[in-house]
Amino acid sequence: MKNILTLFAFIFGVSVFAVTTLSCNKAKIQTAKENNTKETNMEGKNIKEIYFAGGCFWGTEHLFQLIRGVVATEVGYANGKIKNPTYEQVISHTTGFTEAVKVKYDADQVDLPLLINIFFKSIDPTTIDRQGNDRGDNYRSGIYSTDPETETIVKTEVAKLAKNYKKPVVVETIPLKNFYKAEDYHQDYLEKNPGGYCHIPLSVFEEAKNANPLPKAK
Repeated sequence: MKNILTLFAFIFGVSVFAVTTLSCNKAKIQTAKENNTKETNMEGKNIKEIYFAGGCFWGTEHLFQLIRGVVATEVGYANGKIKNPTYEQVISHTTGFTEAVKVKYDADQVDLPLLINIFFKSIDPTTIDRQGNDRGDNYRSGIYSTDPETETIVKTEVAKLAKNYKKPVVVETIPLKNFYKAEDYHQDYLEKNPGGYCHIPLSVFEEAKNANPLPKAK
């Protein structure tokens, strides 16, 4: 009986992994033609930046690329103890870095509370050092700001969202200490590898696509 239960648990785990991976695959196919979030001419725009860490940075980057008003993204390593870390050093759990996404957005098109709200829907904010199948301090959740005004907004919005959870929310809301760009093969990973692993379900990607529609013409 024990062996049967173990077999069922294994099959269930594989199924969840497959569905999640397929979700990223579908999301990529649907958005490649509809969204182009490569960095564009930002002159004259109200561009701000914020850093999100929510498990594997492949899916988190793709999530923000879907939101209208986000003008550029970059994956990297945030708030660690050494300079210019490699991916191998980060996953060794000895450097203190977390996988993060640098998000540049046009504040005249999308506001920060909306970005935070979508981010929360992509993670379990009550788990420490874990999202989906990923475990370790490099997968801890956080929102890192570069100025006091942004930090205040982040803390305020996270406190509001925390009321929706029975368990304590453990998302870090602290200033960005440092950020190093990840290796090139990590950038736009799901666009280049549509079958790649991702912990975010398709439904959240769809919500991100529709979260900030163009205003209706008057």
